[in-house]
Amino acid sequence: MKLDARAMTWTRKPSNYLITSDKVEITTEPHTDLWQRTYYHFRNDNAPLLQISSDELYFSFVVKTEFDTKHRFDQCGVIMYLDSENWLKGSIEFENEKFQHLGSVVTNNGYSDWATTEIDAKIKSIWYRFSRRENDFCIECSNDGKTFSQMRICHMWNVGKTIQFGIYACSPENSSFKATFTNMEITECKWPSHNGQAPDENS
Repeated sequence: MKLDARAMTWTRKPSNYLITSDKVEITTEPHTDLWQRTYYHFRNDNAPLLQISSDELYFSFVVKTEFDTKHRFDQCGVIMYLDSENWLKGSIEFENEKFQHLGSVVTNNGYSDWATTEIDAKIKSIWYRFSRRENDFCIECSNDGKTFSQMRICHMWNVGKTIQFGIYACSPENSSFKATFTNMEITECKWPSHNGQAPDENS
């Protein structure tokens, strides 16, 4: 099902944006970010988010992102934001002219972690697929929107039946860029159930 972006709801609406049925453009504002406590000790919770709610327990959400990032930590991607202390995101964060970080952040009970891999700084477009299986979640990425690779599997401890998920963009330092989101779609769950080894007898 194609997702009409006009049905989505802002959490912290940015000053400069454009929404049509099939495209969202966000121009980020300086010093906007999402992070909770771990390592850096600070708490940042002011990035703009555009989300939709669902009580479906099994589904996937797909989106294509395009971005003209050029300053350290500029980022945009997919997000599930439940509240300030419970959320997860997948994105590319610009680092320098040589490389940037493709990664994910999982925040449970007010503490964030960050898992990354370095990719070429010339990459300015990527697809994400966010999938739910009850209270477990998967984020994948793709260069072409057809073949997806796993980035992260995680469990969220404080999730109810209804969740909010969608897109975000931010510039943690003194910078700004335009992020464009297209091809948003909600489908049946593309993250298959595990059919490998049996669980431990005591699990």
